[in-house]
This record gives sequence, structure tokens and C-alpha cells, in this order.
Amino acid sequence: MMAAAVAWLGGTIFVTSLAVTAYWYFVQLGQLLPFAGYTPVAIDAVLVTIFAAHHSLFARDAVKRALAVIPATLIRSFYVWIASALLIGVVLVWRPVGGEVWAVTGIASAVLALCQALGVLVIARSVAGLDPLELAGIRQATGTLRRAEALQISGPYRIVRHPLYLGWVIALFGSAHMTGDRLTFAVLTTTYLVLAVPWEERALLLSFGEDYARYKARVRWRIVPYLY
Repeated sequence: MMAAAVAWLGGTIFVTSLAVTAYWYFVQLGQLLPFAGYTPVAIDAVLVTIFAAHHSLFARDAVKRALAVIPATLIRSFYVWIASALLIGVVLVWRPVGGEVWAVTGIASAVLALCQALGVLVIARSVAGLDPLELAGIRQATGTLRRAEALQISGPYRIVRHPLYLGWVIALFGSAHMTGDRLTFAVLTTTYLVLAVPWEERALLLSFGEDYARYKARVRWRIVPYLY
């Protein structure tokens, strides 16, 4: 009962962190402020690095051994709790960069709006096959795990191996009003995704073996077709 309560609370915080981040990006980071120089960029880069490092640290054997004191059913929830707290921390501690990179109107604005909508659609299609309760660690804590997920190779996965990341890039860089803060957030998070993909693919290869090797051979591009 206690494990389930902890997991459900963690799932609630996870959803809250995503909602807070979405509001922050689309509303607060869209405010036009005076350019504050490059010191805030450096500080914000450290914040995003701390958030990103959390994922890499959890993959380390030494960390896994240290986490053995935590019940196996709560490991995923523990990860979600920390990730959600770090994401909210990025939002709260973010140093405003300011400045305006571009601001388009008219047809160009409509085209970029369609690009952002396309990015959101790609994200939605990419996560459609995922179990949100398992992602949040709730199924593990409640003992209701489903059978192992099959390798996803349909829909947008036919175009690139990591379409969720492609959707993220399109949605962030497709803003019609690109402030310095939005660009900084987009560049920093995209850089993390590019660097993280090789690590993620090693884990996928371990999980799915030859199935993933054949998939890699069939779908050449990782995130952006004909580029990466």
C-alpha cells in the first residue's frame, strides 16, 4: 500500500513537472527581455547538464549497486521522483537570457505554427505505444506489470529510430517568436539528446538483441533524416 502511494504521488509530480515545463516554455520563455549576456547561458547549461546527468548516473553499475537498498518495485519511481524534481528545478532556477533571435508574422508565422503542431503530433505518435503507468513506475510498485514491450518499428519509427526526439526538435525550433531563452533551452536540450542517443541505443541493443540490430540496419537515421 505504501509503495503504491509513493509511486502514484511520484507519477503525479511527473505529470506536474511536464505541465509546468510546457507552460514555462510557451509562456514565460516567450517574454521579450533585454539581453543579459552569456553568463546566464553558462549557468543554464549547468542546470540542464545536472538534469541530463541524472539519466546517465542511473545507468552506472556503481549507482545500481548503491540503489540495492531501495525495494526493486520502487526503483523506477525513485528515478521518476528525482527526474521530476530536477526538471522543476531547471524551471525555477533558470537564469533569463533575454534578447530576441527572430519574430515572424503572417504566412511565415502560420508555417512555423504548423511545424510546431507537426512536432507535437510526431511526439504523440511516438509515445502512443508506451504505457504511462509503467513509465512513471506505478505498475512496478503495484505489481501489475504487463508483458515485455515489443520493439517499436512502425509509424514514425520507420523514418528515424528516435522520432520522439525529432518531434521535440521540430516543436522547439519551430517557434515563430524565438527569444534568447527559447533558443538556449532548445539548443541545450537538443545537444543532450544527440549525445544521449548512442548510450540509449546500446541499452536497446542489449534489450532487443538482433531485432534491434536489424532495425538499425533498416532505418539509418537516428533523429533527423539525412543529417543524423
